[in-house]
Amino acid sequence: MPIPTPQRRSSLLAAAHAVVEQVLKLFSYYLIPLGIGLVSLIALVFWHDQYRTVGDVPLSMHVTVQQEANLVPGAALARARAAGLVTSHDTRLSEDPVWFVFEPMPRAGSQVIEFPSRHAIDVACWDAVSLAPLGAAIRGSGTGSIEGSKAGFALKLAQLPTELLCRASFAGPARLSVLQWPADQYELSVEQYHRKSGLLDGGMVVLAIFILITALINRQPMYVLFAGWLVLNLRVAALSAGWDIQWLGQTIPSDWLLLSRSVGITLYGIATLTLYQALLKENIAALRYVLPFRVMQWLCMPMLAAAILLPYGMYLPLLWGITVCCLSVMTVGLFKIIAESRNRVASWFAASFAVSFLATIAEVASAALGMRELLGVINSVTAALASSLLAALAVAEQMRVETVQREEAQQQLEHAYQAMPVGLFTLDMVGHFLSVNPALQKMLGIASFVPGRTAWRQFFTESTWTELHEQVHAKAEAEMELTSRDGSQRFLVSATLARSRIEGVLQDTTEKHKATEQLQFMANNDPLTKVFNRRGIEREFALAAGGMGAGKPMALAYVDLDRFKLINDLFGHAAGDEVLKQVCERMATMLAGGQQIGRVGGDEFVVLMPETAIPLASIICRGIVDRLGNTPYRVGDKAFHVRGSVGLIEVTPGMAMKDAVSTADRACREAKQGAGEGLVVYERGAEAFRQRAAELDMVARLSGPNATDGLLLEMQPIMSLASPRESLNFEVLLRMREPDGRVVPAGAVISAAEKSGRASMIDRWVLNTTLAWIAEHAEQLVNTRFVCMNLSGASLNDERFVQDTFDILGRYVHVASRLCLEITESVALHDLNNTRRFIDQVRSFGVKVALDDFGAGYTSFSYLKELPADVLKIDGNFIVNINAHPANVAIVEAIVSLAGNLGMKTIAEWAEDAATVQTLAEIGVDYVQGWAVARSQPPERMLEARSAADFITHPDVLELLRLLESPSQLHLASVTRLRDVH
Repeated sequence: MPIPTPQRRSSLLAAAHAVVEQVLKLFSYYLIPLGIGLVSLIALVFWHDQYRTVGDVPLSMHVTVQQEANLVPGAALARARAAGLVTSHDTRLSEDPVWFVFEPMPRAGSQVIEFPSRHAIDVACWDAVSLAPLGAAIRGSGTGSIEGSKAGFALKLAQLPTELLCRASFAGPARLSVLQWPADQYELSVEQYHRKSGLLDGGMVVLAIFILITALINRQPMYVLFAGWLVLNLRVAALSAGWDIQWLGQTIPSDWLLLSRSVGITLYGIATLTLYQALLKENIAALRYVLPFRVMQWLCMPMLAAAILLPYGMYLPLLWGITVCCLSVMTVGLFKIIAESRNRVASWFAASFAVSFLATIAEVASAALGMRELLGVINSVTAALASSLLAALAVAEQMRVETVQREEAQQQLEHAYQAMPVGLFTLDMVGHFLSVNPALQKMLGIASFVPGRTAWRQFFTESTWTELHEQVHAKAEAEMELTSRDGSQRFLVSATLARSRIEGVLQDTTEKHKATEQLQFMANNDPLTKVFNRRGIEREFALAAGGMGAGKPMALAYVDLDRFKLINDLFGHAAGDEVLKQVCERMATMLAGGQQIGRVGGDEFVVLMPETAIPLASIICRGIVDRLGNTPYRVGDKAFHVRGSVGLIEVTPGMAMKDAVSTADRACREAKQGAGEGLVVYERGAEAFRQRAAELDMVARLSGPNATDGLLLEMQPIMSLASPRESLNFEVLLRMREPDGRVVPAGAVISAAEKSGRASMIDRWVLNTTLAWIAEHAEQLVNTRFVCMNLSGASLNDERFVQDTFDILGRYVHVASRLCLEITESVALHDLNNTRRFIDQVRSFGVKVALDDFGAGYTSFSYLKELPADVLKIDGNFIVNINAHPANVAIVEAIVSLAGNLGMKTIAEWAEDAATVQTLAEIGVDYVQGWAVARSQPPERMLEARSAADFITHPDVLELLRLLESPSQLHLASVTRLRDVH
């Protein structure tokens, strides 16, 4: 037989030890707990209960309730004997004293009378024959032969009287009964009572402490809640069994007993509701039970306050009603959750509820059948323990579900870590990677990763590690941009310090960086020509303007290509775009470093020349004009000649970009009109700068709160050629008086108003002031047939102004018929429907309408039939020097004939001499306006005259006026022209 080697012996010993270990685990994990459970079940069902009691007999009694304040024992005895015999009496929450008389059963041996009601407050007894007091007791103390015992009171006498009279007071739903015990059996029942209460207290408290410790270790607030619920469940079970008069072996003071009951029950309900919602929150939301449970939550604090403040007898009915409603909702919710979601937590919780309800029903049934405990098994103690254990199973199931969820979340997190498209990493404090995900390995090109060996410095510079290390220690979340060692990649890293490690995210931003650079270029540069756009050149201007404070000069040129639109129209935008590129290339060859081009329009450019004096800038711009126009532009097989006009200005310190461009644009327009051979230069102090400053000042004044201050009206007479001395008609003209007394004409005011968006405000002021003046002097203006007033195009397209016009006309409706609103032909044609609607509405107030500057635009006579105007004002360009241009005479004569056929009157403006007036009279013009009659007059002068002819002072015009008034005026054409005389 071979001898086992030491190695073989060691292997056999290890195998034997493993078998022993598995057997011990089998016993400890399965057989021992199973055996304990099986033996316990057998003991409860089949074995003899050493605390089982016998011999207790319920006694019949006569009962009466004391209604009056005081009732002596003798009177109570007589009243009680008159009542029938009963075995029990329900107080129905009444707190009136109850008197009862009973006869003890003659039995051998020492006997004890028990009054077992847990709701009893005090008991006193007398010998019914002699009315001698036998004793009295309240909760916590007693005198004579009566003492507090178990849940109620007990009367212990060596020899019981033949008949006893007793009085008891109750609080709550009490049931009065009397039991007679043999003394030894009663003592056994007392031991059983304390054993059960101790079992309940000890079991529940130990379980609660275990749950509390588990909660503290796992930092789970719900388990703290469950521990509290277990203790409160203990108190409710103790109340049901009549053991709530003590806590942990200590007797509760009688003054605290009722308050502890009401508060304990209420807190138990609050804890049950909270635990219910904590375990089944998601299911409740899915069942749309949120509102009922919110109502129950809102009731919790008021119920607690009622438990403290209301008497016990008043509080109990309120508690019962609310408890029934709440339990119904919770029970229905439980069964719906079980039926719809198969939730195990809900199932265990429902079983816990069912055990509690079954125990209650069992106690009621046992009382009805005369049995002390149904089969001696289902009682308040076992029910409390069972419901608590089932609730613990519900919590355990919830713990299991949460553990499974945490494991799934951990797996998902691990999967996400591996699949995340951004780089995730962990670094130690010396810069070595402890963990990386696949994305980071691919990003950095890590072929073989070794935790603790692969270093940050292999991929990035030492300075980036130093900066990252400092940032994570300085702030909670560090973020920085990185460049790879070879400069080919750019990254964004976000990192934080956690448990002495650096946890971070790395993103490859190389493409994003390129896109950002491209977007920045596109934001500041023209995509076609690649020169700066308006935003870019404004930024360059702001940067260059900063150096002007040191006395450095700066010039700005505005370049506009002449007739460039023809290239787009004739050869297409592709050809035009190519020409624009070549234009920018040619201009760039003329510029030195720091000088920039910006495209601000389709064919308009700005050239910014910092640190460039105006003489040098003039040479550069002259070169640009020559370079642009001297050589044709070739696009394919075509060649184009393009010329440019340049306006150059000297930028002054503090000048805004928009002002500089506007002034240079003005110079450019002069160059396009032929001045300076394509280049116009405004040096510092040029008149254009003064005009621009005056214009900006006017715009600022009109944009302020006192825009109408300084505005005034002048009036220019309009004379009738048919009856010069019979009417005093005129046109109101706007003026502005400067603080120095100088009067600014209307052109500058209107231009500034339109640029500042205040044209409607100006027209509103003129309209209101004019009508108010006419209304004030209506009696002095008896010969005034109409007063003309101009409306700007901006006002006519302003809905608010239009509505305000109607409101003003409504206020001055009695003089509105004298008003004649002038609308320019171009404005009328811009929106014919809107103009027609406006004319119709103002004419409803009696206002006349004149079409101003008729013939100045692209006149279409056909539109006259669409506009119900009263007057045509012939454009002054046809009137000035009318006798020198026969074509003008023919045009005016045609307009007069057309107006007459359409029922309109005509007014000729800009009539400056007698010969012009004579010609107009011969043609048949109805009214004439101009310096030949009078210049504009202040309003007070108009009140001194009776007709427009009163203002004429020139002898030639007066002579013509005499001829017009004479009977021979019909033959005026035969009169020698006055201009020929002079």
